[in-house]
Amino acid sequence: MTTMCKEYERTLLTRTRILTIDDEPGFTRIVKLVLELEKSYEVMELNDPEQAVRVAHEFSPDIILLDVVMPELDGGDVVSRLNADPVLKEIPVLFVTAIVHKKEVEQHKGLIGGAFFVAKPVSVEGLIQIIEEHVAIK
Repeated sequence: MTTMCKEYERTLLTRTRILTIDDEPGFTRIVKLVLELEKSYEVMELNDPEQAVRVAHEFSPDIILLDVVMPELDGGDVVSRLNADPVLKEIPVLFVTAIVHKKEVEQHKGLIGGAFFVAKPVSVEGLIQIIEEHVAIK
């Protein structure tokens, strides 16, 4: 195996895996494209929150980006289901939502009601920084 192939394989094995769950396919698509381009993350999109537990088991993410307000199942219910699973409850979850304002998030250092929040819209740099911080904590 060439040195270049070995390096590529090592990169694939160490990439941060992100599961992004939002009922808006346009949002999850942009997040996937931008994060995979900017930081070579491996991003899985999910637009059906009912499938969150199954997909999280299959994909084994390092972190989950989760919308709060979704028509079928809200983010709080998704987190409850994830936390009921002994394996999945260890995965950090960031709520990425428009229901909080940036100033509110900054004022509380991202922690609101015991959960971490990111206000939409969020810059690419800001999202990457928050992801890196929470994956490092894990």
